[in-house]
Amino acid sequence: MRYFVEVAAEGSISAAADLLYVSQPTMSAAMKDLERRVGRALFNRSVRGVTLTEDGAEFLGYARQVVEQAELLEQRYLGRPPSRRLLAVSTQHYSFVVDAFVRMVKASSAAEYAFTLRETRTADILDDVRTLRSELGVLYRNDFNRTVIDRLLRDSGLVFTPMFVATPHIFVARTNPLAQRAQVTLDDLEDLPRLTFDQGTNNSFYFAEEILSTRSAQQDIRVSDRATIFNLMIGLGGYTISTGIVSDDLDPSIVAVPLEVDERIEIGWIGHASIPLTTQAERFVAEMRAVVAAFGVELLA
Repeated sequence: MRYFVEVAAEGSISAAADLLYVSQPTMSAAMKDLERRVGRALFNRSVRGVTLTEDGAEFLGYARQVVEQAELLEQRYLGRPPSRRLLAVSTQHYSFVVDAFVRMVKASSAAEYAFTLRETRTADILDDVRTLRSELGVLYRNDFNRTVIDRLLRDSGLVFTPMFVATPHIFVARTNPLAQRAQVTLDDLEDLPRLTFDQGTNNSFYFAEEILSTRSAQQDIRVSDRATIFNLMIGLGGYTISTGIVSDDLDPSIVAVPLEVDERIEIGWIGHASIPLTTQAERFVAEMRAVVAAFGVELLA
């Protein structure tokens, strides 16, 4: 089961074999033996690696729990050190998620770990969690995209767990004149470059990370990563619309200013409906909630 969990995390039998210091033929034989014993195919194999079958995804949920419990017993009664920690997260571009990830890594007691944080497109988040490339994803819903997002989640066997509801803010550079305002309106933004995250081929209004995605802008720039969008805020005086939660430690050049609109942004995490979170994933969710609470935002139960 330990081998299986590693292969599923790496998407490659040879990569998992390298991590666990066993030969590739040994790992491959172990996976075939496991499939024979459970009586069903757990992997789809190709020249690019392996992906979980539907049965494999279900089996992974149970295997993770069994491996975690076995490791806890070994630590408690055999005095063994904490094992290598694993967690993969896919998320829209939120600094509070990065802040929580930093806290989780620092708090990890494991001598070895393999953590992955993917800031990526909305469609990729859904696909990553559906295929268990990531254990959980972080994204937003609102009245505009809720029906579409909920349908996609339902069709993929995923569930959305709300964390908090944010009032919309704009993010701008500290040097921007609007940074000194107590509140801004949409009219105040008319002459500024609007910065949004590119959604690639899935460039649907419903996949946009920013609310009011159907609203036209005279100057529109799409980017693919958070560092670039922050640099464009500084260099071009642009803005983006988000939650209002921005870390001074991680992003000291950017400030959040409330936006006067009748909208709300519901932020939450997604995971498989039938697979409980691992202990490591639960720690990460707890860190996200702690970061958000520190900003004075009311958490949802």
